[in-house]
Amino acid sequence: MLDEYEMEKWIWTDADFELMGWHDSQIYAFAFLSETYEFVLDIDYILRWVQPAPGETYFKFWVAPATLVFENAYDIKFDLDTQNGIGVEIQDIHRQNPKVLETGELAGTNEWRWVIEAQEGKISLDATGYKQYFRKKPFFQQEQALEMDTRSGISFYRGRLDE
Repeated sequence: MLDEYEMEKWIWTDADFELMGWHDSQIYAFAFLSETYEFVLDIDYILRWVQPAPGETYFKFWVAPATLVFENAYDIKFDLDTQNGIGVEIQDIHRQNPKVLETGELAGTNEWRWVIEAQEGKISLDATGYKQYFRKKPFFQQEQALEMDTRSGISFYRGRLDE
């Protein structure tokens, strides 16, 4: 068994997009911060899937609570159907239609259409990028989502809770 996951870094950004994958990450809450033009998600991020050991059947996972912040976000659209009432689980995140902003204080900045595909539908938005803040060291477990007490409840905090 693995004793501890060594975090490469605690804050990831859209520059790391090609290295990241949100498959099966649970969304617990989202918020619109209009004063800073941010769309914020409280998620459990799966850092690593671990193959079953000999004699075992199921994968295990390194999972950490994280705050995903889309910057300069607007034109946010939801198409979700949560009939089972369990929540929203990310299938994948795509970025599309890159363009360079030509006016204002963000002139010269790249902007993308971000599509968060979920088992229950999708969320799409325009934003210049994102930062993902890990709030705790990852936990090694059989489930892909953390218990509410383990993750310290719902949070949009952007620092570490376990220091």
